Amino acid sequence: MITKGQEVYNHLIHNALREMSKISKRRKDFLVEVFVLFLSIKGKINFLQLSRYGKFKEQRYRQQFEKPFDFLEFNKQLVLSSGGGKYAIAFDPSYINKSGKKTPGVGYFWSGVAGKTKWGLEIGGIAAIDINNHTAFHLEAVQTLMTDENTNLVDWYVKLLIARKDTLSPLSSLYVSDAYFAKYNFVTPLCNVGMHLISRFRDDADLLYLYQGSKTGKKGRPKKYAGKIFYDKLNEDYFTQIYVDDKTKVYSAVVHSKSLKRKVRIVIAYYKTNKNKWIHKIYFSTDITIEALDILDIYKSRFQIEFLYRDAKQHAGLNDSQARSENKLDFHFNASLTSVNIAKASMWLSIPKHERNEFSMNNIKTMNHNMLMMKRFFDVFGINPYSEKNKKRFNELLFFGTRAA
Repeated sequence: MITKGQEVYNHLIHNALREMSKISKRRKDFLVEVFVLFLSIKGKINFLQLSRYGKFKEQRYRQQFEKPFDFLEFNKQLVLSSGGGKYAIAFDPSYINKSGKKTPGVGYFWSGVAGKTKWGLEIGGIAAIDINNHTAFHLEAVQTLMTDENTNLVDWYVKLLIARKDTLSPLSSLYVSDAYFAKYNFVTPLCNVGMHLISRFRDDADLLYLYQGSKTGKKGRPKKYAGKIFYDKLNEDYFTQIYVDDKTKVYSAVVHSKSLKRKVRIVIAYYKTNKNKWIHKIYFSTDITIEALDILDIYKSRFQIEFLYRDAKQHAGLNDSQARSENKLDFHFNASLTSVNIAKASMWLSIPKHERNEFSMNNIKTMNHNMLMMKRFFDVFGINPYSEKNKKRFNELLFFGTRAA
């Protein structure tokens, strides 16, 4: 597999493309070329770099990046063919460096790394969280383009997800996002179309016990709630204990959220700090039939989407596009993140689970770069890399610069 790395990528890419609507051979060959280059080029990845290392002129890359491609459907096929079978859909915006004032969508966006708003671009990243393999697959990155001044960011995000509901539904109806999205105007539109959210409340969230007593028979509306939940003293008649040990206690119940104006299943996890103080975190799902431990498992797996952004920014040129066209930017963002998918599916998920080390995009990028350079040397100097004499040296050079597991 190592000595025929590009053939593995070719097979994986063509299998996914075969499940999509008709795409010309010329376009398929270009897509294979681009994905492999994103996994091979060291340093910045832009049109000039692609022309230096690739088969085509710079203008060809510019023209092809302008043409639309259904990355969501392509990546969905990758997930279905390579994933573990149990998924949740994660959504998380990510800041992209960009200077200048002429690029569509440029403005001030929140950067989690900097801890403040910065000038640049933003993408809304949709990913499939593979629960069984504890990893994430990129599905689609959509640039945040606020053309309507009356639309806020949360409304933009939820419309983006609802528009893709039919494509995402074969993977999961469960969506997971961080605590920022535990808002009425995000949760309600999702639930209205049959989508459910797993997220986290503030530690002081205003939640109410549901009244479970018998009807009084008196006039007026029946009693719905039985008081506010105080987290330092839970009413164990309502809560089910899920897990307990010396440092952790986990409880679950179906309650009413005043901010979301609906019933939710919550999981309250108490953790003992090094100073012997108890702190708590409140996780919830709008699907009240879900198992409590699944809520915890899915929410904790949500962070895998952050590793997609990290790998794409550090190793696949996510921040490097110099284009100022919406289509070219969209293609670049998605090609960068999709190349991480391809590397993960072909070089990591193909290994039996009990034999895997941690996924290392750095090692895969280093090996592909070495392979790219060696192929160039072989072509120029007429060397046969598969002869018995050269095979050992070839493998030594292939792994040159990789880190030990």
